[in-house]
Amino acid sequence: MTTSNQHSSMQQPKAIKKVVIAGGGTAGWMTAAALGKLLGKGLDITLVESDDIGTVGVGEATIPTLHIFHRLLGLREQDVMAATNATFKLGIQFENWRVKNESYIHSFGFLGKDCWACGFQHFWLKGKTQGVASQIGDYCVEHLAAREGRFAVLPNQDLNHAYHLDATLYGRFLRELAQQHGVRRVEGKIAQVEQDQSGDISALTLASGQSVEGDLFIDCTGFRALLIEQTLNTGFEDWSHWLPCDSAIAVQTKTVAEPVPYTRAIAHESGWQWRIPLQSRVGNGLVFCSKFLSDEDAKALLLRNIEGERLIEPRVIKFRTGTRRVHWNKNCVAIGLSSGFLEPLESTSIHLIQRSIIRLMQMFPSNGILSADVAEFNNQTRIEMNNIRDFIILHYKATERDDSKFWRYCRDMAVPESLEHRMALFRQSGKVYKFAQELFGESSWIQVMLGQGLTPAQHHPIVDLMPDGELADFLLTIQSQVKKTVMNYPKHIDFINHYCKANIG
Repeated sequence: MTTSNQHSSMQQPKAIKKVVIAGGGTAGWMTAAALGKLLGKGLDITLVESDDIGTVGVGEATIPTLHIFHRLLGLREQDVMAATNATFKLGIQFENWRVKNESYIHSFGFLGKDCWACGFQHFWLKGKTQGVASQIGDYCVEHLAAREGRFAVLPNQDLNHAYHLDATLYGRFLRELAQQHGVRRVEGKIAQVEQDQSGDISALTLASGQSVEGDLFIDCTGFRALLIEQTLNTGFEDWSHWLPCDSAIAVQTKTVAEPVPYTRAIAHESGWQWRIPLQSRVGNGLVFCSKFLSDEDAKALLLRNIEGERLIEPRVIKFRTGTRRVHWNKNCVAIGLSSGFLEPLESTSIHLIQRSIIRLMQMFPSNGILSADVAEFNNQTRIEMNNIRDFIILHYKATERDDSKFWRYCRDMAVPESLEHRMALFRQSGKVYKFAQELFGESSWIQVMLGQGLTPAQHHPIVDLMPDGELADFLLTIQSQVKKTVMNYPKHIDFINHYCKANIG
């Protein structure tokens, strides 16, 4: 006898021929460009967006994984940068995070040289105790280049750099690419999301009355999460007890100085300020917790701490940190802010968009949606979100600041067990491990933990097998090689002007 469950599992899944992307912006057009160029044959792809609905558009800093996405799309770095007013980014400078008036850089490069048994930090830790080691960043090309304001893209170079770019221009650039590969754009506001008897989404009805039907729907509607949440009631896991900032104010200013090759994250009394230099302007913003700072006071604080003439009026954006309980529900995949939000401290928003797009293409349900694929997509997304979440919480938790209610809350809050373990492991033994499907590697964790004031109690004993004189030479050789490499680079602005000068008005 066949049960109903067995019977339903034997039904042929519906082949995916029509993909509908709800929403434009960075998430929508990144998705459209990738699907159109890489999976376009045999797919009917439509993107629905309204010119009347603005995008958040403040995510102007990226991380090096964007190279993977651009390589897949066959894009030249110079073309993307010139079209998006972009500069290079080698890391983030964190100012006032551990204590006031102190800063450190989390750079994208690798630290020194590891051995089979332990990471470079163990050699550096012993070197510090013996007075033969300088600051950890002196053993990393990207770290020193950021501080020196130098950079170049060279043949066979590790691509440990990212970009500061104009998110609106980036969306336009990708829109052109997507439309060249057959993606159809429909202008209009979504008035109704239609569902069939099974609860799957069947069509989007626009305010004009036009109906856009599809087999697979991608929710790029931002914080509104019109499909994944408002229609499918997927559920949201709130992380604001760990990441209490819930508001941001963004403003753009004219450039008054040469762009530095790093993002600045400047901690304030109840949050932090970003400063992102593009070729012809600067992106500024303040991320803060409304429990401790009002919108008006936050606006005044930001405007007191910007340089250059304002190009737009500051606007307030409200958000809640956390994640959808699942990111693929029925025939809807949430990509971008609709899938959840981790504040922009480590510039991971565009990375998470990209990862979801690539994951969807790897598991694309051409012959119909399969429950095992959906479960795997959700599991991988969740693991990655959790690891990034822990990395961002680390910046708040590992602080010695006690000068405001906000920082005392952060310092004293309980954190996820996974992060508690990592911090204890580093504090006790100096060990750091990168897990599968994890974005941030050992060098990132080490730089932030040291920068935030976590000092290991001991180094790995294998380091003691190296004679003291040999250790000093080992450290000095690496430091000298790094310095020699960096000093051969041109100034950051000179290389930009030669390589990718903005071609915008």
